[in-house]
Amino acid sequence: MIGIIDYGMGNLFSVSKALERLEVPYFLSENKGELMKAEGLILPGVGSFKDAMSILNSTGLADLVREYADTGKPLLGICLGMQLLFEDSEENGLTEGLQLLPGHVRRFPGATAEGETYKVPHMGWNRLEFLHSSPILRGLEEEYVYFVHSYFVDTDNKEAVISRCLYDVEVPAVVGRGKVFGMQFHPEKSGSLGMSLLRNFTELVEERMSVK
Repeated sequence: MIGIIDYGMGNLFSVSKALERLEVPYFLSENKGELMKAEGLILPGVGSFKDAMSILNSTGLADLVREYADTGKPLLGICLGMQLLFEDSEENGLTEGLQLLPGHVRRFPGATAEGETYKVPHMGWNRLEFLHSSPILRGLEEEYVYFVHSYFVDTDNKEAVISRCLYDVEVPAVVGRGKVFGMQFHPEKSGSLGMSLLRNFTELVEERMSVK
């Protein structure tokens, strides 16, 4: 069963409904013991990086996520939840993240190198470009997904960037290392491709359970 971390800053309704549509059993919890027993874990997130890390640290859930990642069981961060997997963020002052993946969260500049301004946040549909083979992309083709974010991950570790899109800068859209994955967009709001990406994650959970 998949556990969804309930820490007060995630879009629990839409993620839950997406798993229901996929007919995947799940539970919502803030209890560390219950979450550690999950066969797969989802860290959702909307809002401020600083506020999210404050809650995760004060409740002990930050340590829970790190410990869970060490088990080798599949872990997925969605939107802000993906950004939290990285080293730090400059949003509202430098804040340390979960440090499970290498990279830093930065605000979109809002202007190109030539001085042309563009809208921030990055909001709407953008096309994914697949960079590396990964089980999270299994059987899928490059299509559009739905983004809403003002900050993006800046990383020199290109192996961790499974898929990207462009919005003036390169935006890591699907990231991963080992069984730790992240999606910058909202897969539950991204049509058939988003649901297929979620299904691939749940299949990784099922595959791990079948070989226990």
